[in-house]
Amino acid sequence: MSEKSMTFRRATKNDVPCIVKMLANDNLGNLREKYQNPLPESYYTAFEIINSDPNQELMVLENENDLEIIGTFQLTFIPYLSYQGKLRAQIENVFVRQDLTGQGIGKKIFAWVIERAKERNAHLLQLTSDKKRANAIKFYEDLGFKTSHEGMKLHFK
Repeated sequence: MSEKSMTFRRATKNDVPCIVKMLANDNLGNLREKYQNPLPESYYTAFEIINSDPNQELMVLENENDLEIIGTFQLTFIPYLSYQGKLRAQIENVFVRQDLTGQGIGKKIFAWVIERAKERNAHLLQLTSDKKRANAIKFYEDLGFKTSHEGMKLHFK
C-alpha cells in the first residue's frame, strides 16, 4: 500500500459507524462496544463532544483505492503545569481494519502522530494498552515506547 494513496483526515459524523465497527472488531472491543444499525445515540453524542474540543483529534485514514476507512485513532493534547506548562500528547483507540493488519499501516499512523505531536509542541507522546494485548504492546515497544509508569483504572458502573 503506497503512502501517497493514504490520506489522514478528521473524522466526520458519517464516519462514526465505521469507527465503531473497528472498535468492536476484536476480543476486547466486542465486549464493550455495541455495533448495530442504527448505532446507539451515545456514540454520536460522544463524537460531538470530541469534535468540539480543540484538544481532541479523532482521525481516520483512507486509501484512495478503498471506499471504507482503513484506520482510526484519537489524539488528545493535554495541557499540564508540569514540564513548564508543556502539552502532552496521548494516543488512544488505534485500530487498523482487520483485513489490512500487518501491512505497515500502524507504523504510518504512528509516524503521522509523532509529527503532529511535534507540530503542536508536545513534549511527549504517551499511550496505554490493555495488558491482554501482547502483540500491540510489542508493536509499541518496537516503535520506541518505554514502559515508564504503572497505570491504574477505577471503573464506574
